[in-house]
Amino acid sequence: MDTENLANMANRIGQFFESLPDREEALDSIANHILLYWEPRMRRAIVGYAGEASTSLSPIVAEALRVHGHRL
Repeated sequence: MDTENLANMANRIGQFFESLPDREEALDSIANHILLYWEPRMRRAIVGYAGEASTSLSPIVAEALRVHGHRL
């Protein structure tokens, strides 16, 4: 699985939800979108990737995966 492609997809999702005025709602919405629309392999791969020391994830996506990764 190409984790850089997954990171790019997740970052685009993050860009969309980052405009929400409530940060917690944005983080939850990012995680919910990934949970609803990504297959389990993709979810496991992006959560694992988010746990690496250096990634290309945007700050909001990295935070969403850190806070809500347990349910993905």
